[in-house]
Amino acid sequence: MSELTFEQMLEESLKTIHTGEVVEGTVIDVKPEEIILNIGYKSDGVLTRNEYTNEPNVDLTTIAKPGDTMEVKVLKVNDGEGQVLLTYKRLAADRGNKRIEEAYNNNEVLKAKVAQVLDGGLSVVVEEVRIFIPASLVSDTYEKDLTKYAGQEIEFVISEYNPKRRRYIGDRKQLILAEKAEMQKKLFETIKPGDTVEGTVKNVTDFGAFIDLGGCDGLLHISEMSWGRVENPKKVFKVGDVVKVLIKDISGTKIALSLKFEDQNPWKDAAEKYAVGSVVTGKVARMTDFGAFVELEAGIDALLHVSQISKEHIEKPSDVLKTGQEVTAKVVDFNEADKKISLSIKALSAPEAAAEKADEDADVVSVDIDAVISGEDAGEETEA
Repeated sequence: MSELTFEQMLEESLKTIHTGEVVEGTVIDVKPEEIILNIGYKSDGVLTRNEYTNEPNVDLTTIAKPGDTMEVKVLKVNDGEGQVLLTYKRLAADRGNKRIEEAYNNNEVLKAKVAQVLDGGLSVVVEEVRIFIPASLVSDTYEKDLTKYAGQEIEFVISEYNPKRRRYIGDRKQLILAEKAEMQKKLFETIKPGDTVEGTVKNVTDFGAFIDLGGCDGLLHISEMSWGRVENPKKVFKVGDVVKVLIKDISGTKIALSLKFEDQNPWKDAAEKYAVGSVVTGKVARMTDFGAFVELEAGIDALLHVSQISKEHIEKPSDVLKTGQEVTAKVVDFNEADKKISLSIKALSAPEAAAEKADEDADVVSVDIDAVISGEDAGEETEA
């Protein structure tokens, strides 16, 4: 039997490898753009930067050092120069595919950093698998600008898994909706009309403000923002303001809010402050053809009827008054039940009129009719 040469024995001692095979190698040299590995084959394996990761300009000397072991996949047994071409990113992608498939089948929540903000959504990478999250599935509300998500770590589920087309779709929206539904459930279990709660202004419109109560938004209507008048909610609130509000009513999932706290109700002491006969001062808040409404304090307006503005005849209040003008008048009627107060400037001259009437009365002779009749009867009896 013939003896084997040293070269033959060495070659037989080395393993055989095939394209697509996963092998373990030991790093023997590292350069910024490639890693050389001993994979137990007659030729060393070369792992280039492009086959290590999809990330651009990665310095491989920061990734590995001589003596490290790595699992890689054989890309080509002979590259034409006797070297074995290796890939790490494709092995990671294969494993990533299995990981994504498991997550898809189990509806598992994944977490990853946003790698790229695109025109139509976000791109994240999970174990070398790139997943696209469309803009419509990023949030439960439309977001025009997604740049705020750049570099953020976000949670999502896989809503579409198609490895043949390399189509992997993520969905963050359903997680947000599920979380809000749970928060909403807890919120409605703990609140009731009459409660005071804290919320954050989420949106401000011409008719009111929407307050995030943590799980559900409540509407603070313009009419409930103050005991007084609010001309424009946008001048009172801005998005992000934290406010304490009163829960006025709950109807299904709709919550009506108010800032009209009863201990601040200006009508609480109004009966005493604005009793009939009181002389008060206020500012003309608005006018109609039949009269002017005078603001006595925030939340309390009184009507100054056109007939009570002056002794002289006035066609309409705007002929003699203007909005913002300060006027002094007498309270001539107070209706607490209907929260109505009537004023009169004309009544302020009543004392003068009463004095004039008293002078006129002094010139009139008073006759006691009963006494006169009694006197006549007495005379008749005497004559008899």
